[in-house]
Amino acid sequence: MPLGEPRQTGRVLTSVLAFVGAAFLIAMVPGPSTAVILRRAVVTGRRSGLVTVLGNETGILVWGLAAAFGLSALLLASRIAYDGLRIVGAGVLIWMGARALWQARRGTASDAQPAAPAAVPHRRAYWQGLVTNVANPKAGVFAISFLPQFVPHGAPVLPWLVVFSVLWAAVDLLWYLPLVWLAGRVRGVFQRVGVRRRLEQVSGAVLVALGVRLAVESA
Repeated sequence: MPLGEPRQTGRVLTSVLAFVGAAFLIAMVPGPSTAVILRRAVVTGRRSGLVTVLGNETGILVWGLAAAFGLSALLLASRIAYDGLRIVGAGVLIWMGARALWQARRGTASDAQPAAPAAVPHRRAYWQGLVTNVANPKAGVFAISFLPQFVPHGAPVLPWLVVFSVLWAAVDLLWYLPLVWLAGRVRGVFQRVGVRRRLEQVSGAVLVALGVRLAVESA
């Protein structure tokens, strides 16, 4: 076996382990996706939360593959493209937050006859997870600056960026699965009318605040 071969294998293993560790740290940082996923899991159930997670991971794959093929570089090259996507993403978050606040207000008016929240179609839950991620241009800028750092020296860039995109989504999925499970475990507490209303108010306010922050922030 050539001496360079074990050395190259060691570099590859080091790169992969470093990437997985960094991806876990990134997944642990709460953001818009965390707020949307946990709200969906608590309000409408664990299964709906898992579907939202799958939508979010699809968004991560989209940004990772876009970085691999150079498409997300357009966000860095074009201020108009970046700002346009930023405004769309902010609008999505504000709309979801306003909807949660409206549902909390409706719940206040109907406390005399409380009802469990209506089930959300899986397509809608998936779409919310996907749009929340894809409509955030910072995810695209992050992907193009983050993924290439871990490509092993001398290795083909494109295949490794694709591999890291899949690993990124897998790590993110592993992080959110126990969170959704825990949210499902405490769901019974949040089904009480007063508690559920407060949850909608808090989650709605958080989503609106995240949307406003995204709207006013620059790259």
